[in-house]
Amino acid sequence: MFFKQKTNDDASISYFFGCGGQGVGIALDVLAGDEAWYIDQARRLNVEITHVFDSHIHADHLSGGRTLAGLAGAAYTLHESNIGKTGFPFTPVRDQQTIDAGNTRVRVLHTPGHTEDSICLLLSDRRRADAPWFILTGDTLFVGSVGRPDLAGREQEMAAKLWRSLHDRLLNLPDELEIFPGHQAGSACGADISGKPSSTIGFEKRWNALLSLEKDAFITALTATVPPRPAAMERLVAANLGQAAFA
Repeated sequence: MFFKQKTNDDASISYFFGCGGQGVGIALDVLAGDEAWYIDQARRLNVEITHVFDSHIHADHLSGGRTLAGLAGAAYTLHESNIGKTGFPFTPVRDQQTIDAGNTRVRVLHTPGHTEDSICLLLSDRRRADAPWFILTGDTLFVGSVGRPDLAGREQEMAAKLWRSLHDRLLNLPDELEIFPGHQAGSACGADISGKPSSTIGFEKRWNALLSLEKDAFITALTATVPPRPAAMERLVAANLGQAAFA
């Protein structure tokens, strides 16, 4: 498996990974303007980009996912809850769906809370083992923090969904499983995010204070520390949904 983590100037983190041996690559959370980087990486690795994921409809930056998918002839992929909401066709994925990219296996976990459509990608390298190796957690779980719950305007409801996603989907994964989040320190998508760009499930269970809270306490703590909303959030969301051009 090849795996590239691309840290961006806006504190977001993007990913390019897949099976070099069978020449298949997948991109996640591409920023608009970065498409050429992925095309160049694919050329250097001699791989074909088959899928371009967004972990959710972003509210803090323009996505380059659709553009990259068009350039590469790949499937642009979102969670199925976006059906009927976008101004463009996409390839929907559902909870627990698996996608094989050569020897790299991706299992989709639907983890609503930051947004309704949030997903995490659980990855295995079948040449190494059938067991998962690491998880790309998008804006659901960060190093030292979790995603903000207020972007849909239903803070209490979404914080409750996020608690359930964390406890039902992520925290029961093996402690040694590596996590790679969608943001690091400086992002508006969560409060008190660490500058460290990776961790493990076990480390976060031990040191991420939000994860030890019961549901009601988690909701109270999370909604008390919501940072200011991203600038131009409504216009960014509309553009990323294909409902309007960003201007």
